[in-house]
Amino acid sequence: MKDLYEQLKELRLPGITEVLPSRLTQAREQALPHQDWLSLLLQDELERRHRQGLQRRLQEATFEGEQTLENYDLTLYPPQLQQLIKELQKSNYLKEFHHILVMGPTGTGKSHLAQGLGHQVCRQGKKVKFIRAKKLFEDFEASRILQPNVSCSKRLFPFLQPHLLIIDDFGLNSLTPHQAEDFYELIAEKHQKSSFIMTSNRPVEAWVELFPDPVMGNAALDRLAHCAYHVILEGESHRRRTHPHLQLSKTSPAAEEDQKKPKNQNTAA
Repeated sequence: MKDLYEQLKELRLPGITEVLPSRLTQAREQALPHQDWLSLLLQDELERRHRQGLQRRLQEATFEGEQTLENYDLTLYPPQLQQLIKELQKSNYLKEFHHILVMGPTGTGKSHLAQGLGHQVCRQGKKVKFIRAKKLFEDFEASRILQPNVSCSKRLFPFLQPHLLIIDDFGLNSLTPHQAEDFYELIAEKHQKSSFIMTSNRPVEAWVELFPDPVMGNAALDRLAHCAYHVILEGESHRRRTHPHLQLSKTSPAAEEDQKKPKNQNTAA
């Protein structure tokens, strides 16, 4: 048995060593044929590798918390939008190198939806990168300073690798000339090669105004928006709806004053 463990270790099959005693017991008790027993061991190893691979992809994606589609309340949205989101869960847009643009007011679930769709892609064995727009442009600027002689495509390489790049909170501020140039190059390099999910408080037609050069802005958005699903989330802020203190703040001043007055108590006749 010791030699068997050494062989499994050398073959880089440590998962089998962990389940081997229980599988041997099962084989004896159920009189499993050798082929069935071997199949169980290999299935155990495959499942272990899949779990490890998923965990690695989730870590590399740098999601913010456990925001999955399992804990995303689709009932907040109209049936047509629910159906679209369910269709996007299949991740067929990745095969076509299409994008998803999620727009709506603050608190309507844009970031949660984007990360939930990203989780689905990770589960399907593909690489995802989640990053806020502010951090993305900070990384671009740091790369310009630290690697002034490196080509733009090499500086962008970490963001070109993933099958899906999620950029959250795009459009909070206008772009500087350097930011606009880097963002345009990122879109151009990924065009017809991989996919974006982008969230924004602004409607996509207003994104051109963020570019100092409208010609560059139109060229970037033509590539991005032309082959994208537009998901528009409307309604009240989820945070305001669920947070008790924010709920209290919605009470009118007159009602608040009325609540402060002592209640009259009826006495029995």
